[in-house]
Formats: sequence, C-alpha cells, structure tokens
Amino acid sequence: MTLPLFPLHTVLFPGCTLDLQIFEARYLDMISRCMKQGEGFGVVCIVEGAEVGEAAERVAQIGCEARITDFQQRPNGLLGIRVQGGRRFRVKQAQVLPDKLTLAQIEWLDEQPELPLGEDQADLLALLGALAEHPMVASLDMGGGADSQAELADKLGYLLPFSAEQKVALLAEPDATQRLEMLQAWVEELQGDGAAQ
Repeated sequence: MTLPLFPLHTVLFPGCTLDLQIFEARYLDMISRCMKQGEGFGVVCIVEGAEVGEAAERVAQIGCEARITDFQQRPNGLLGIRVQGGRRFRVKQAQVLPDKLTLAQIEWLDEQPELPLGEDQADLLALLGALAEHPMVASLDMGGGADSQAELADKLGYLLPFSAEQKVALLAEPDATQRLEMLQAWVEELQGDGAAQ
C-alpha cells in the first residue's frame, strides 16, 4: 500500500481534527489527487527538518491517515483544509519524488477491540471534558467526550502538550489500556512541573 506523506511538526491521532493551510505545489497537487480519488494521505511527525521546502530529513515511522472532511479558500488566498485522523500505519519504505513529495510504502497497524471506559479513567475523562471547553479545542468540533478507552487515549494524546516523542510513542502503542496508563503518568508529570514553578 502506498500513501503520500505530509510531514508536520505535529502528531495526528485517529478521530482527531486538524486544520491545515496548503500553499506548496507538491501538497496542492496531492490534496487535489486525494479529493478526486476519495482517498486520504499520511501525516507523520518530523523528527529532523522543516515543514516547508526540501523534504524533511527524518520523519517518525508511525503515522496516522488523514481524511479530508472540508476545504475552503482562506481570506489570504490559500487553500484551507480540515482533516480527520483515520487508521494508524507504519512506514516501511519512503521515497522522495522529483516534486519533493514523499511517497511511502506503508502497512496499516492492527486495531484492538474497543474497550469500555472504567472508573479508573474517570479523571482522564473529566480532563478531556475540561479541555473540550477551551475555545481553540471547541472550534475543532471533536466533541467533549469519549466512548471507549482508545478514543479517550487518542483525544488526550492529541490535545495535551506532550513532546513529539511522547505522542509518537502513544500512537505506536496498540493497547488502549496501556496508552491510558502512559497518559496518566505523563499528566501527573505535567501537574508536578506546574506545581514546582
């Protein structure tokens, strides 16, 4: 399976919403092809390099499919698109095309069965509810709740200010319960850092 990649300094998670401004020719062409074919593209986090210009030197090997849900011309004349995270994938091999677009051979990662939320996750669910009230988060129309452990882990992983490395590790972990345990530990670290200042 080949997928065009859009390397960014962000990590997209399944079910989460991302707004992008498209201005480089390689990505305008890619978006046009994706929309005509009704297909998505892959968002991978840049490990080394820039978002604009040359192809990024190094990107994370785990990424998330992006499905275009909306598009509009921005007041600045650029194309604005809104995407929603789809399936997670692993990059097996990547090549940079002459137009600097990166095309990857990927394999989809197996998704675990949906697990219901338990009482242990009440604090994390409350945290998601609080985040959803922030105007910037509300504008993403992602809803303030979660119906499964995976959805809760994905939304919190996306919205909380963790490092790119942490977010990629979270995206790569197949077990939703394990992802929530990782999140719980990191949230406690963030709260500890806040209290220490």
